Amino acid sequence: MKNYGFVKVACAIPNVTIANCKENGNSIIDLSIQAAQQGAQYICFPELAITGYTCADLFNQELLIESAQRTIADIISKTKDITSILIIGAPIMVHGKLFNCAIVLQQGKILGIIPKTYLPNSNEFYEQRWFTSALDNREESITYASQTVPFGTDIIFKSGEQLFSIELCEDLWSVTPPSSLQALAGSQLIFNLSASNELIGKEAYRQQLVAQQSARCMAGYIYASSGFGESSTDLLFASSAIIAENGSILSQSERFAMQAQIVYGEIDLDHLNHDRAKNNSFKIGLDSNHANYRYISFTAPESSIINLSRTYTPYPFIPSGNALNERCQEITNIQANALAIRLKHAHINRAVIGISGGLDSTLALLVTVEAFDRLHIDRKHIIAITMPGFGTTNRTYTNAIKLIETLGVTLKEINIADACMQHFKDINHNAEVHDITYENTQARERTKILMNIANQQGGLVIGTGDLSELALGWATYNGDHMSMYAVNCSIPKTLVKHLVHWSATHNVDEKSKAILLDIIDTPISPELLPADEKGDIAQKTEEVVGPYELHDFFLYYFLRFGTPPSKIAFLAKLAFKENYSQETIKHWLAIFLRRFFTQQFKRSCMPDGPKVGSINLSPRGDWRMPSDASYELWINELNNIE
Repeated sequence: MKNYGFVKVACAIPNVTIANCKENGNSIIDLSIQAAQQGAQYICFPELAITGYTCADLFNQELLIESAQRTIADIISKTKDITSILIIGAPIMVHGKLFNCAIVLQQGKILGIIPKTYLPNSNEFYEQRWFTSALDNREESITYASQTVPFGTDIIFKSGEQLFSIELCEDLWSVTPPSSLQALAGSQLIFNLSASNELIGKEAYRQQLVAQQSARCMAGYIYASSGFGESSTDLLFASSAIIAENGSILSQSERFAMQAQIVYGEIDLDHLNHDRAKNNSFKIGLDSNHANYRYISFTAPESSIINLSRTYTPYPFIPSGNALNERCQEITNIQANALAIRLKHAHINRAVIGISGGLDSTLALLVTVEAFDRLHIDRKHIIAITMPGFGTTNRTYTNAIKLIETLGVTLKEINIADACMQHFKDINHNAEVHDITYENTQARERTKILMNIANQQGGLVIGTGDLSELALGWATYNGDHMSMYAVNCSIPKTLVKHLVHWSATHNVDEKSKAILLDIIDTPISPELLPADEKGDIAQKTEEVVGPYELHDFFLYYFLRFGTPPSKIAFLAKLAFKENYSQETIKHWLAIFLRRFFTQQFKRSCMPDGPKVGSINLSPRGDWRMPSDASYELWINELNNIE
């Protein structure tokens, strides 16, 4: 079973008995075995978990320090059969200096020991009373638990292409966290052993700090902080474990828990490596920082990821809850302001737009109205043209007319049937043959009308096509593919209806709202083939190219992370659960790949339009691809899925 680039990590928060190293050690052993049985490849414990963080002046007791060392030796002996990496906090004496350390163990061997660099020494913290900073360390190796061990902060652990490193608590809160330089030197997983007390508002800040550092480092950040059992003399420690990946928190502990707990998460190294490969600071930093570190070899534990604890939304372009309203507001601002700037720079105060009664043209019209309102231009200068043809249904036609009227823009109706019939006659095409020529003739006739009226009126043709259509090439070349400014060009189909719904509930009157809600419920169709015997839409796009919810999912992971097809299919099966079988997902993914590759020529000459998110197909910006590239490699990889 493939692991698809995932590494399973765990934060283990034991209940602590202060200064009882043996009891704490037994708890660490039990949790290590439990986490290993769950497939955790890395298990991180809190700061000074062997003794307890709150021992205070007991750290000056030689007996405690020696007990900690004996306990580590016992843990080494009793976890030899565990292939997982264990990362445990303990105080270590080195030539008369006491260091607050992280000890890295695997199968009976200490791989390395990392001392803490930044020691907090204000307010409730006074670590400098007992500990020495790693900045004052002069040793490269020490003898500990009868082993000669690499010692220092210049250590990165490496197994093939998998690298991890350590920092401790306050290191993260410093101006320049050690993890920043560790990441530039290649570390993808950063473990933080912490003892962070609870104060009003601190947990929110802590989460932000961990998430932001994981984003800044483009890394997995695994943060394990002390919990139940630490002294409550003046402070409370309440089990804060956070696992983050590149800015997103994957999982976290139950705070104020009174029992030991383990928090799991899977870090996607493939996605991290992809982002780093595209980021120039990592390209430069890897070379400049490499020489500053010792790379300690280890054997990464094997893992077959079958069931992920992390979840994947079927709709990666659509945030949940209140964030959706905020997103829609932000996108509307971007679209409307971008169009306003284009109109201003071009010294144009008129727009021409084709309105079909479908979602895309509706969104484009709403954006255009918003731009004109912001520029204080009369809405009557927006010429909205409905162009019924052979497949236009009464529902879409009526909605188009009503929406144009309620929004107060100029309505113009031009039936294209006669012009298309004349064109069929000119090129000797049988109008009874409903082929691609039959369909594209209508699309190009509509675009010709829009362009010529724009010339006539001194206006700008507003494009209506969306990101999903561009990805699939679901547009007629030099037909609806073309415009003078394409406001929807980076809006995926699954997001379009949410933007229209947001406008319906925030930006228009009740009459317009009712029309918009009906448009949202209308099946997606180019309406280029005649309606059925009931007068309803016969040509439904998703029956031809596949579900847009799948295609948008494929598009996101293909472009955002360069994810190979087998992994996209794996993630899609997780996201859509029982909605689609693996065979169905593979079928539509193969169609997506073939269309994406063969339709690049349309994207290579797409009009200008605003980028609103991280996924964009503009040939002048985010996506530059040869139009004649082969899709064979990707299809073969997809077909190799067992």
